Amino acid sequence: MSANGTAPVPAGRGDPPHLRAVVIGAGFGGLGVAIALRRAGIGPFLVLERRDGVGGTWWDNTYPGCACDVPSHLYSYSFAPNPGWSRAYSEQPEILRYLQDIADRYHLHEHLLLRTEVLQARWDGAEARWQVTTDRGELTADALISATGPLSQPRLPDLPGLDTFPGDAFHSAAWRHDVDLTGKRVAVVGTGASAIQFVPRIQPVVGRLHLFQRTPPWVLPKGDRLLSAREQRVFRRVPAVQFAARQAVYWGHEALVAGFVLQPAILRAAERMARRHLERQVADPTLRAALTPTYRMGCKRVVPSDDFYPALVQPNVELITSGLGRLDGNRAVAADGTAREVDVVIFGTGFQVTDAPVAHRILGRDGQSLAEAWAGSGMQALRGTTVSGFPNLFLVIGPNTGLGHSSMIFMIESQLAYIVDALRATQRAGLAAIEPRRSAQLRWNAVLQRRMRRTVWVSGCTSWYQDGRGRVTALWPAATWRFRWQTRRIDLAEYHRVGPARAPRSPAGVGDRAVVG
Repeated sequence: MSANGTAPVPAGRGDPPHLRAVVIGAGFGGLGVAIALRRAGIGPFLVLERRDGVGGTWWDNTYPGCACDVPSHLYSYSFAPNPGWSRAYSEQPEILRYLQDIADRYHLHEHLLLRTEVLQARWDGAEARWQVTTDRGELTADALISATGPLSQPRLPDLPGLDTFPGDAFHSAAWRHDVDLTGKRVAVVGTGASAIQFVPRIQPVVGRLHLFQRTPPWVLPKGDRLLSAREQRVFRRVPAVQFAARQAVYWGHEALVAGFVLQPAILRAAERMARRHLERQVADPTLRAALTPTYRMGCKRVVPSDDFYPALVQPNVELITSGLGRLDGNRAVAADGTAREVDVVIFGTGFQVTDAPVAHRILGRDGQSLAEAWAGSGMQALRGTTVSGFPNLFLVIGPNTGLGHSSMIFMIESQLAYIVDALRATQRAGLAAIEPRRSAQLRWNAVLQRRMRRTVWVSGCTSWYQDGRGRVTALWPAATWRFRWQTRRIDLAEYHRVGPARAPRSPAGVGDRAVVG
């Protein structure tokens, strides 16, 4: 394996190379898995990454102003703090450098296979292993760990006229840096987290900016600032100070949980803060009314920004309070008929969260894809990590593990402990594989959906938190420390245990290995 992770997958003659685990994706989740496996002495393993480098969503998203809306000290691995963060809220280049440094610091390049896309992963019941087909060859593995993340596949609307639009059109997650926006007439579609960050950056250079808004977001003050050299020295020399800062941020964010999942009315104080923020920055009462949400805060993603509203009051910006309906030549036509001539269309329309493309490529013990397994019930997994019908498959940031208030890194680290314990327990018991019992998975998800009934996420709006049937399958409906407690170790009583001995195919369809529990 070369230092840059570009060694070819052996293919052709003979059996494909066999590994203890194959990890898909080299973002925060995949790199975290690699570190956890190395520390546990579990191997050999490979991390497959389709991109040219590590970073996941922070490799892809390079749009102007791209930054994290979770404070820097919390948006990093707890075991690898960065005393050198330059800002309270880190921007994309710095987060990417952090992840690249992590790959170097923990010697992960020997496990990385870059520019390698997984085309299909199929469970082989006869051999009790995963057969992984990539665009560079074949692999087999005892365990498959998918860490592709929910923000990896941009969502483009099915927009009439897009294919014949004469100008440039692109999604914010695939920013066209070769397109000069200077003096251009630009249509921005969407007012989600990405648009709120890039609109203030492009507003000073474009000729006209037409912002197509379907639903206004709740925007809170961000309070970003530079971290001084003195602060960085203190964090570097006295790590306990940075740890204390991280703990303060964590518990401060955790205090919001009650409003999100127990009593949404608690969020009224935050709504008043957001309205004051809007009133201070937007004097025009008509524009202010158009930017005021009518749904309860938290039902959609809450975004922090100090410069979004000031950008919208500039004379070259127009807010169109209707979603973009079609493109007619170089005319962007809103659903209400409002039309503007534009040179460039930029989509800030989010990601395929509840219909992840990788789910169509993972085939379980019955040959059914993960997407097919979820087609009727919606995304669900046991403890957000394992799925009935898919032996030795582990999902990082799986169903119902997302957050609306805190750092996903905390959730990822919780899952890392669970995955490592599962692999160790399997090995100790001399098992070929484990697969969650359907009854255990159903019980787990029934509890989650009961808790969802009182959350703010079902208070009347639609959002990417929900699937096509309105079920909230993306978010965790409790405090994050509860998730960590419930994933601290695996309970094999919740699992079918697939033994190593060959046997006739089980009537239950578990596979061609003996089911011992």
